[in-house]
Amino acid sequence: MDTSTAWQQLFEQWPSSRPRIGIVIAEAQEPIAFTNFLAGSGILALERERPDTQGARKVLLAFSAITAVKFIDTTDFADLQQLGLE
Repeated sequence: MDTSTAWQQLFEQWPSSRPRIGIVIAEAQEPIAFTNFLAGSGILALERERPDTQGARKVLLAFSAITAVKFIDTTDFADLQQLGLE
């Protein structure tokens, strides 16, 4: 499985009980803080709380461009199992 499929599955399996917040790190090492998201076929739509320096609040990002996801809420590894991690 390539990483884009793994990232897509993670966002598609996001439990409704978990807050839809975090930080995605894109290929260009750009951190994108998000307060909501929508997962589509190959594309992730992220919503920012505040606009970036160009004034954008929404970002469309290919799953293949994601290198990391950071969680800003307090969570333990048992909670991450809901995302399909073992």
